[in-house]
Amino acid sequence: MFVGVLFLGTLTISRFSPKIGIPAILGVLLLGLSINVSTLDITRAQAANFQLLGLALLLFYAGLKTDLTAIRGFFEYGILLAVGGVVVSSLILGSVLWFLGSSNAGALSLGGTEAIPLGAAMLIAACLGSTDAGATLSVLRSVRRKVPLRLQHLLEFESSVNDPSALLFYGLVVGIFVTAGAAGSVSSLESTVLTQVRIFLQQIGAGLVVGFVFGYLARFVVNYLVEERSQLLLVAMSIAFVVYGVATSLGGSGFIAIYVTGLFLTSSVYRSPEINHITIQEVLLPFNTMAEITIFLVFGLLVYPPDLIDALPIGILAAFGLMLVARPISVLMFQPFSPFSLKESLLVSWCGLRGAVPLALSHDLSLAIPRVRGIDPAIVDELSRNAESIIFIVVVVNLLVQGISLPYLARVLGLVPSPPAKPGLAS
Repeated sequence: MFVGVLFLGTLTISRFSPKIGIPAILGVLLLGLSINVSTLDITRAQAANFQLLGLALLLFYAGLKTDLTAIRGFFEYGILLAVGGVVVSSLILGSVLWFLGSSNAGALSLGGTEAIPLGAAMLIAACLGSTDAGATLSVLRSVRRKVPLRLQHLLEFESSVNDPSALLFYGLVVGIFVTAGAAGSVSSLESTVLTQVRIFLQQIGAGLVVGFVFGYLARFVVNYLVEERSQLLLVAMSIAFVVYGVATSLGGSGFIAIYVTGLFLTSSVYRSPEINHITIQEVLLPFNTMAEITIFLVFGLLVYPPDLIDALPIGILAAFGLMLVARPISVLMFQPFSPFSLKESLLVSWCGLRGAVPLALSHDLSLAIPRVRGIDPAIVDELSRNAESIIFIVVVVNLLVQGISLPYLARVLGLVPSPPAKPGLAS
């Protein structure tokens, strides 16, 4: 009964949140926060496992929705923005967090320490590297007619690609600071960085190879094993989980492999006009929506509101540092390579809404921080808890501020929509 009422509540919130200008997922997140967590017996480990399955489906669906013809003309720029933007914004935000915890900023501390260790600051920033396509596009929907179509395609493409990019970069940061901490010597740091960069490149390469191989196999399954539409949901979920498992077992990125498989299916030719990537999208959409909503709901349920109080000042400052400094710089520094105008890039820089991936990574963060060098063991538990709180606060403030202001900014910039007949051309 409780679960049923809870999901009806999320439906109600999803219906009315956009009317007051905030993303529906923010309303769902706050609903979970307002409910007593003791009502449901959910552990963080269980939430992380569910999040893993949910992300696999979300990225597979993102690949299926990516239309290569629509992004022709700015494909290279989209990749540069998605990958480079994650790295640049994370490094800048990590530096901001490190400064905020220093004596120069009045030592706004985590867990009572006089300074935030660099490793902890960078881990928190790496968790916040990914933008959320669902949140951004749901807000833009209200001003869709005022935003160029190809700009909408860029935002969707960037948000889809930077999810696996952010996950890989987070793994790279964990490998550098955690492994270096285990090694316990400065001289081992260089070799650790080189090792982690090699692993990073290996994950990308193996993920791409597995994605292409299983793209062919998935097309064969859809063409020769699927007889009716009702089987497509089972097929889609099976493909996503198998691809993730195989890629991970081979040392690659399961999330990149899943996205590439979906991208391959989008560009494939099918035997039946009634069973293709469009119908896979249609049957996967309801389950995809439920997975995304449930991720936000569960993470809202797991947060104990009093735990947020100590981290509130630095969390709010970090959120504005991300919105006003890190994200704009990470977009505008690539402006020389952009086929878009400065006004359009300004809108892109304000479309960096954070969502499911940062919340999901916050659980792994609590496990990684105790193994980072330079942290006093006496405060490590409180530090881990406050680091999670910072991520939650940044996501909430980000969704609230940018979610409300984004439609107004789109109107103020006065962007001219592209002609419908030329949605994929670049200047």
